Amino acid sequence: MVATILLFPGQGAQKIGMGKDLADRFPVAADLLAVVDAALDSPITQVMWDGTEEELVATHNAQPAILAHSAAVHAVLAPRLAGRVVAAAGHSLGEYSAWMAAGALAPAQAARLVRRRGALMFEAGQARPGAMSAVLGLASSEVERICQESTSAHGTVVAANLNAPDQTVISGDPAAVEAAGTSCTAAGAKRVLPLKVSGAFHSPLMAPAVPGLTEALRITPFGSATFPVVANATAELVPDASDAAQLLAEQLTAPVRWVESMRRLATEWPDAEWLELGPGAVLGGLLKRIVPGTNYVALGTADQIDAYLERTA
Repeated sequence: MVATILLFPGQGAQKIGMGKDLADRFPVAADLLAVVDAALDSPITQVMWDGTEEELVATHNAQPAILAHSAAVHAVLAPRLAGRVVAAAGHSLGEYSAWMAAGALAPAQAARLVRRRGALMFEAGQARPGAMSAVLGLASSEVERICQESTSAHGTVVAANLNAPDQTVISGDPAAVEAAGTSCTAAGAKRVLPLKVSGAFHSPLMAPAVPGLTEALRITPFGSATFPVVANATAELVPDASDAAQLLAEQLTAPVRWVESMRRLATEWPDAEWLELGPGAVLGGLLKRIVPGTNYVALGTADQIDAYLERTA
């Protein structure tokens, strides 16, 4: 039996209409989305299917929307994947989706956690406005060096998402992010792209959100996990869900160590099948640059799922 690794996307993968085809074609997906809707203070599917782009991109909506989409895909595939999944990883909020897929979090609990997480992150961004930019075509080690130099002169800026060997997202005070971006361009970066975000995620500027999230995680029961999840903050495989709460709280201010995470999984299971569950295929694009030649499949639409189920029958 082929070992299977699950990947779960993070914020930025959302789009209007996401998951509607799943609900229309698969009753189990429709049931799962109804559970998520009932768990929140307002139905997230209304925003996903009938909302505006401005509503959906808001952090407190985008996070539960992406988790709901990933959960719906997983609900459809779970019977086929039983006994095959060896590990999972999720990018930022996707780490919650990964613990949910592992059975440590119920979908309703996971949805409430990421809704709370999104709200706390937004509030932290309002209290201390921040910025983020993607640096393309420059080694992460060089970006990290430039961030250290820019921090000393212009405020705080850190390498927040280590997405690929030559793709790093920087995050922090606007002046420091701008200065670091200018220095990255001078150092040879192909492009520096400002991101539309409501705060400096995965940086020290998110510290005010940590106590609230820590409390939300404390009162949320985590069950046993059926497979390990890679923690963003450490890039280590975490088999025991009792460690998840602390690592998810640390994740708010720690960098997403995605390159290390993918290499760790590829080293452990070199012949694995990699499945991205949720909207888009961003993680697949990163995976091909980090670990070329992997057996990867994007599973976010009803047609993609049907094709996969037919092919693996």
